[in-house]
Amino acid sequence: MADILKLNAISPLADEYFADYNYTDKSADPVGIMVRSAAMAEYAVGDNLLAVARAGAGTNNIPVTDYAAKGIVVFNTPGANANAVKELVLCELFLGGRKITDAIDWVKTLKGTEGISKAVEKGKGSFVGCEISGKTLGVIGLGAIGIAVANSALALGMKVVGCDPFLSTENALRLSPYVKVVSSREQVYAQADFITVHVPLTPETKGMFDGKTISSMKDGAVLINNSRGELADEQAVISALESGKLGRYITDFPSDNLIGVRNAICVPHLGASTPEAEDNCAVMAAKQLKDYIENGNTTNSVNYPAVSAPREGAARICVLHKNVANMIATFTAAVSAEGLNIGTLLDKAKGEYSYCIIDVDGAPDKKLKDKIAEIDGVIRVRII
Repeated sequence: MADILKLNAISPLADEYFADYNYTDKSADPVGIMVRSAAMAEYAVGDNLLAVARAGAGTNNIPVTDYAAKGIVVFNTPGANANAVKELVLCELFLGGRKITDAIDWVKTLKGTEGISKAVEKGKGSFVGCEISGKTLGVIGLGAIGIAVANSALALGMKVVGCDPFLSTENALRLSPYVKVVSSREQVYAQADFITVHVPLTPETKGMFDGKTISSMKDGAVLINNSRGELADEQAVISALESGKLGRYITDFPSDNLIGVRNAICVPHLGASTPEAEDNCAVMAAKQLKDYIENGNTTNSVNYPAVSAPREGAARICVLHKNVANMIATFTAAVSAEGLNIGTLLDKAKGEYSYCIIDVDGAPDKKLKDKIAEIDGVIRVRII
């Protein structure tokens, strides 16, 4: 019985998907790993490890590129925690418009004061804020979370403008037609009273909210960052808060520099911290991991292309390989030379890596597996 390793506590709803495995928190050489936040950079990878499933969207704790080179597929669970994050963003919109946190902190100082009601009436004027209805929300990144936020903000009476150069057809159909989609972030910054960001951390997005970007925003704009702290240049944010260029900066990623800064609200990474989100992420991750191990499908892989198909034939050959020319012809020649007929053949590329699944009508032997593995550019071969 093969091992599936849990590197973190995972919702028990995932357990049923691994009934045919040894699902454990201790294993020297698992075939699959379920992980949430554990740092895997120093994890000693065994020869049998096929895939890692992250029960969440971000994969910064996993050496994704290194694993791709080793033929280890990494999955995430986009959209599984979308509702939880959306609800936090909606809360933060109100916190950005109204000085609620400041007012609550001030009320705590009144304990023991005689005539609290009079003190409240006298002091509440210091915490006047604005309503969000009628204001413009800018959404940077229109994936599952960004779309949920945009559609809900419309229902709250906001105007919404969004930007995503990678907006898929599927996501575009889920987005309300009343959301104004523009071609550049700069167009969003120029219009928005509130800005929320929902993009991954990449070399291109790291520090995207710097002094130049912030200077292009409306005076007093509220910036909400629940994606990754590193998206913002903290010193530029602090300077903008001190000058009043930013009205508020609300982030789910506290740092020593930001804590205590006037008009910075630091939330302790609560975006997906609901039992519902944890259950959704665990189930989605477990399904994807099991499906890859048993069927070779790569739904929601982050380091290899998504290649999925129903099983046809007696066996499936799965080939992780470099994205170079003539690979498919080489694979099919090797299969045909063994007298096997090909039913399904799918091959897709993602960056420098590709993935191929071939369903055949017979039982491939180790000789064929070794022959394919010896082809220049092939990283890993499985027959399932």
